[in-house]
Amino acid sequence: MTETIDFAENLTNVRAEIAGAARDAGRDPASVTLVAVGKGHPAERSRAVLAAGQRVFGENRVQEAAEKWPDLKAAFPDAQVHLIGTLQTNKVRQAVELFDVIETVDRPRLAQALAREFDRSGHQLPCYIQVNTGAEPQKAGILPEDADSFIAQCRGEFGLPVAGLMCIPPVDEEPSLHFALLREIAKRHDLRGLSMGMSADFRIAIAFGATLVRVGTAIFGTRPAH
Repeated sequence: MTETIDFAENLTNVRAEIAGAARDAGRDPASVTLVAVGKGHPAERSRAVLAAGQRVFGENRVQEAAEKWPDLKAAFPDAQVHLIGTLQTNKVRQAVELFDVIETVDRPRLAQALAREFDRSGHQLPCYIQVNTGAEPQKAGILPEDADSFIAQCRGEFGLPVAGLMCIPPVDEEPSLHFALLREIAKRHDLRGLSMGMSADFRIAIAFGATLVRVGTAIFGTRPAH
């Protein structure tokens, strides 16, 4: 049986929750940007969410974005797409062409490759540094103890336009501890952007200062089986 999804209703509900969480935290709801995560969903679903008024999206894979977004952006020129998955250095050129924001700068080699491509293309994208706040070996991200020096290197040696930090807390730990850690690292470097919080914990993330929250299933429904 085909799943029927009311994308406009889902979007309205998520936006209302974001606004409520922001007000509860004494924040302006406009200070939090919803990033609708279309990973694994067909382009038609992104088109429906675009038609419902959403303009900021997240994709995990360069190849998937390459298949979906050129046509979608032609139809909705004001749409923005963030890369929220791991970026391989051999995909940097394609990523810079496709995306508007890179949220997953996590190692010097990638930072250097991005800097070279920005120079070559004359096209700079806002970058977020991914911090592996839980020091999980299976996850990407710079370790918290290395974050200060890496942020300084990205800004100084590589000249990247670092807009903020991003994290994905461990699923079995209290997320507020990780959001607080990311906020403190950002504060030390006067970074305003905090990409943290997903469907299950974005309300908590907003209380800790999230400026970007990444929400997928609550908007798009469950991912189709492949």
